[in-house]
Amino acid sequence: MGASVGAQAQTKPNFIAFETGQVRPLAQSADGTRLFAVNTPNNTLEIFRITSTGLQLESRVPVGMEPVAVALRNDNEVWVVNHLSDSVSVVSLSGTPRVVRTLLVGDEPRDIVFAGSPARAFITTAHRGQHLTDASIAGVPGAGDPKLTTAGVGRSDVWVFDPANLGNQLGGLPLKIMNFFSDTPRALAVSPDKNTVYVAAFKSGNQTTSVNEELVCDSFELNKPCTIKETTVPGGRLGPQTNAEGKPAPKAGLLVKYDKASKKWLDEKGRDWTKAVMYTLPDKDVFAVDANALTEKSFFSGLGTTLFNMAVNPTTGKLYVSNTESNNMVRFEGPGKHGGSTVQGKIALSRISVVNNGQVTTRHLNKHIDYSKLADNPSFDWTAKNHSLAFPMDMAVTKDGRKLYVTAYGSSKIGVFNTSELEADTFNPRTASSNYIDVTGGGPAGIVLDEARGQMYVMTRFDNAVKVINLSSKAEVGVAKLPNPEPAHIVAGRPFLYDAKLSSANGESACASCHIFGDEDALAWDLGNPDDVVTKSPIPGKFTDPTQFAVAKVIFNVKNKINGSDDPKDFHPMKGPMVTQSLRGMRNQGAMHWRGDRATGEFGTDAFDTTISFKNFAGAFAGLLGNKEHMSEEGMNIFAKFILDVQYPPNPVRNLDNSLTPAQKRGSDFYFGTRPSDGFKISLLGSTLSPNNNCNGCHTIDATKGQYGSNGMQSFEGIAQIFKIPHVRNMYQKVGRFGAPAQPFSTAKGSGFLGDQVRGYGFVHDGSADTLAHFFTVRVFSPTLNSGFPLFNPDATRRDVEAYMHAVDSDLAPIVGQQVTLTASNAATAGPRVTLLMNRAKAAFVSKELGGNTTECDLVANVVEAGTARSYLFNVSTGNFETSTGTSRTDAALRGLAATAGQEVTYTCTPPGSGKRIAFGS
Repeated sequence: MGASVGAQAQTKPNFIAFETGQVRPLAQSADGTRLFAVNTPNNTLEIFRITSTGLQLESRVPVGMEPVAVALRNDNEVWVVNHLSDSVSVVSLSGTPRVVRTLLVGDEPRDIVFAGSPARAFITTAHRGQHLTDASIAGVPGAGDPKLTTAGVGRSDVWVFDPANLGNQLGGLPLKIMNFFSDTPRALAVSPDKNTVYVAAFKSGNQTTSVNEELVCDSFELNKPCTIKETTVPGGRLGPQTNAEGKPAPKAGLLVKYDKASKKWLDEKGRDWTKAVMYTLPDKDVFAVDANALTEKSFFSGLGTTLFNMAVNPTTGKLYVSNTESNNMVRFEGPGKHGGSTVQGKIALSRISVVNNGQVTTRHLNKHIDYSKLADNPSFDWTAKNHSLAFPMDMAVTKDGRKLYVTAYGSSKIGVFNTSELEADTFNPRTASSNYIDVTGGGPAGIVLDEARGQMYVMTRFDNAVKVINLSSKAEVGVAKLPNPEPAHIVAGRPFLYDAKLSSANGESACASCHIFGDEDALAWDLGNPDDVVTKSPIPGKFTDPTQFAVAKVIFNVKNKINGSDDPKDFHPMKGPMVTQSLRGMRNQGAMHWRGDRATGEFGTDAFDTTISFKNFAGAFAGLLGNKEHMSEEGMNIFAKFILDVQYPPNPVRNLDNSLTPAQKRGSDFYFGTRPSDGFKISLLGSTLSPNNNCNGCHTIDATKGQYGSNGMQSFEGIAQIFKIPHVRNMYQKVGRFGAPAQPFSTAKGSGFLGDQVRGYGFVHDGSADTLAHFFTVRVFSPTLNSGFPLFNPDATRRDVEAYMHAVDSDLAPIVGQQVTLTASNAATAGPRVTLLMNRAKAAFVSKELGGNTTECDLVANVVEAGTARSYLFNVSTGNFETSTGTSRTDAALRGLAATAGQEVTYTCTPPGSGKRIAFGS
């Protein structure tokens, strides 16, 4: 992948959709004369002059890729957080607005605030990323190895900078990188006295976790304990034993939740599974930080499962946290008749939690909904959705602290609450909704109050615009449309992911209830449907040898011996807990769901047709989201065209030059090598080896086919169901759960109790494997089953393969999005990074999603020359940088511009094919 190419491919798309969630997209200047808005798809900061006649565009500044938050340091400087670029753009407003410095931070930064005395900048990031380990910040507290495979390490970072002293290091010199014991953070807030910063985890979890099927007694006697490999568990399977047509359910694991009162892990029947859970989940949702000492003061729990945004009451100091609370302990979708329960229409409650002097109270915004009545009930209240708010996000509180405004992303509304009624939980959504403000365009993501003018500004993501709304009349009195490079099908399809009024009968549920911003929620759900029927899988299996399949079927029958068994190729509608999968990068993956069971459905049956498989989710709009009917084929076509274009971000663990570390390289060599790794197949075939016996034989990585771990086929590995072979691109996102009991499918001993952990779910379909290295001890890899072949032995080999899995290939090279700003004082440190970006723009890359043979990135440079903003695009053939008019500068000449104050040059590696559009707008 490192060879240079002479010309770029011509078939690359000029826009890549990432579906990044905005966090703080709007900010107003202290004097009230300017409004700043991040234009996420256009990679720009829009600067408006606020006038009596509306918003007038004053300037447009190219920043990093996928900007999501903006904050003002002072009247002359604005900071912008770039989610995909792992950077912060420091924008000077003096003269022609321009980026004067690019700070490099951890992976996927989301929010920024200024606090403390003197003021410091606080930026939330994931605890990983190439900049965390960069030598230029060696010695900074918190920098270095992210310890992806070490228990007890928080996955949440906040980078703290002194804005008055950024240093001459490559990406600026942070004062400290604070680490918090939670998953990746999102929102920040500041106390009225500016001395406390609040840090919120994003997918914080809800103290639920999964118990693997092998640790569940092989019976339906619920309260008859048994001992499985020295672990005593309370009883058998939850049931029912069959679906409604009488076909036996496959054996499956179950979900448990930590009960704070008893300090036990309990299932839905109240049985104690504590001995089967080798860790605790402290549920640290929000942290209070001393903004001056840069130390953690306290934390708060129980605020929600997914935390979106925070706001502080300026008079009382109370903290408001917008969130959803997931209902994943309730089993099954569908009508709930044969199974006895259903989560239909009650997936995730939209809430605002209040923290007051350390005490947490939660307020359900849609408490008017009667969840006991489904849409097929004659007495269902069809007016309920008119009063519902879905996906509460950004908030603003009036200066007197009496009123709170919250954007409802999935409802095209602004919720309006008296803070006293919200805090006391005395508001009635049916009457309170008369104060709600309808917003045209859809997807309100950001809000700023301009009380002096009696108006507010709202960022609407669906139509990429800023709306001006009169606070008294609640009428839209102005609009500023932002340039939007998204293709029409992206814009048209986005509402199908979020719009709860379109998707559900009660107006609270949508696909994004679990698939947050097109990704996943870091939870497992048991969403089988006992009232549904068994279907047959059309997906080919890896068992091409008749003997293999015969043995597989025998094992399957043994697994399900308590009530007989159907063919292992069945898709039984009851399937047990499975972690939410991402909606990203699905185009070339074939059948969907862990088992691939959406290969069959109302729109057809096909083992490899991704569009048909996605359209077969139409029934989930009724059976899961709670709508009266399935989504129409026309609607599913629009939805599919949008979502199948959404991509994974570049891998943040792999080196920026696309090379592998020694450990990753050893793991890659084993993965693709000739040494066998599948002990089950070897035990059946003896010494007859084939390419299918290595890791890549099942988990195929082939960029020419768009395959990154999944070849679209099924496999059976000694468990109770047959599964589609999954992809491996997001393994680094699953880090944070450590601790597992000794399990029969594993050759390793149990870990013992490991104490507090960040996440309740790890790897495999139900999230019950704590680490990849532990998963690699399962007996399918066991040396005892492979006729003497040395497989994952010694343990170091398992660790090497684990390291490679965290750095695995993807559709985009790791350099995509990366930036650097060359200034008059940092040439020594920033110059080599410019060279790296140029070299990666020349390097060959293969990606089916990007049109086949291409380069790792397009390189764009932005500079203000003598007061005029110019963009350049790197030509890999000539080695020069060209303007839209065809004039060019050499590399040396462009770098030379930065020697003059005010002519800083910012370089950005964009996705291949996007460079011309991003540089020149076409």
